[in-house]
Amino acid sequence: MNFVEELRWRGMLHDIMPGTEDLLNKGMVSGYIGFDPTADSLHVGSLAQIMTMIHFQRAGHKPFALVGGATGMVGDPSGKSQERNLLSEDVLQLNLAGIKSQLEKFLDFDCGANSAQMVNNYDWFKDFTFLDFIREVGKHITVNYMMAKDSVKKRLEGETGMSFTEFTYQLVQGYDFYYLWKNHNCALQMGGSDQWGNIVTGTELVRRKGVGEAFALTTQLIKKSDGTKFGKTEGGNIWLDAEKTSPYKFYQFWLNTSDADAKTYIRIFTLFDRETIEALEAEQDAAPHLRVLQKALAKDITIRVHGEAAYEKAIKSSEFLFGNIGIEFLSELNDDEVLALFEGVPNFNISQSELQQGINVVDLLAAHTAVFSSKGEAKKMIQGGGAAINKVKINSIEDVYNTDTLISGKYLVAQKGKKNYFLIIAG
Repeated sequence: MNFVEELRWRGMLHDIMPGTEDLLNKGMVSGYIGFDPTADSLHVGSLAQIMTMIHFQRAGHKPFALVGGATGMVGDPSGKSQERNLLSEDVLQLNLAGIKSQLEKFLDFDCGANSAQMVNNYDWFKDFTFLDFIREVGKHITVNYMMAKDSVKKRLEGETGMSFTEFTYQLVQGYDFYYLWKNHNCALQMGGSDQWGNIVTGTELVRRKGVGEAFALTTQLIKKSDGTKFGKTEGGNIWLDAEKTSPYKFYQFWLNTSDADAKTYIRIFTLFDRETIEALEAEQDAAPHLRVLQKALAKDITIRVHGEAAYEKAIKSSEFLFGNIGIEFLSELNDDEVLALFEGVPNFNISQSELQQGINVVDLLAAHTAVFSSKGEAKKMIQGGGAAINKVKINSIEDVYNTDTLISGKYLVAQKGKKNYFLIIAG
């Protein structure tokens, strides 16, 4: 497998320094990508770089995942309009542990010569004094060179300006490259296209300080066809951590991808070969309503991030809400999974003691909760056959519900029509 050609046909390649492809064709190359440790989980925005590393390793090269314990204490100005809050060492260590456990799902850390390796730049910066830094690094890169970078220009032209901390970030990242080049034979740094300036500073430092040669490669920044930011929803980031973003919500994120984006994402975020992808695209073009690409994409990524069992549960959750799976499915879920399933759905609380005595269905849906705006509306809907509790149509306005009706001793699911759900929680 040719690494660069793989990125090209998948539409991932953005910039590549002359000589990089020749280097990669000569034999195994060590290369790295840096990951931002500002949270204890990566999000789907990081997946493009993870996929780059997967392709790199599959092509026979050795990937280094650099988690920026030191650079996370500074903050990268690239693509940012204002300075980020600095993180404490304790928070950073917690974040590093979470990120490492996630990367181990994707990369092989025990496969011989090209085993993946994780490094933390805090290890070589923690005892590096400021005076040592400006002597060993600062003298090799001119201010004119640093000022010419787009990430610096944009911030200096903006209203907030740029702190000295952020201005020196490219030197810190550049030294990372030099350190890995010198100590781990890393000849290539990869990253998103917004990192080109920082990466090239590293190659320049290797040339000037190490009197050596290093190379750079960047991938396309992922954007949605409608211009909105990839990886964001109204609820915020889509995380790889199941506790931050449930597998059901994660699956739905990919399933709800537009047709245009699905054709892009299927190439970037899966390991399907070209023949498989082109066959899926042909199916999609012939019957767009079947959403073949979205289903294949969502299945593949959900299984690789969360596992087969989580994917199956996500499918059942979808069928519960939009298909024919019965109410008993709720008893298979824990409280967090139930709440995740009904995220964005109106929910109401009632007391166990009141419910134990029995509550008339009209009072339950229009007085104790606001499933219906009035008792009159509730009666009309029930008598018309348009209301259900626990996926069973309500037969009469005289029906009474009590704690025996609760699912898992805690939940009632009300429906107004087929698609309007309401979660009632008895506490």
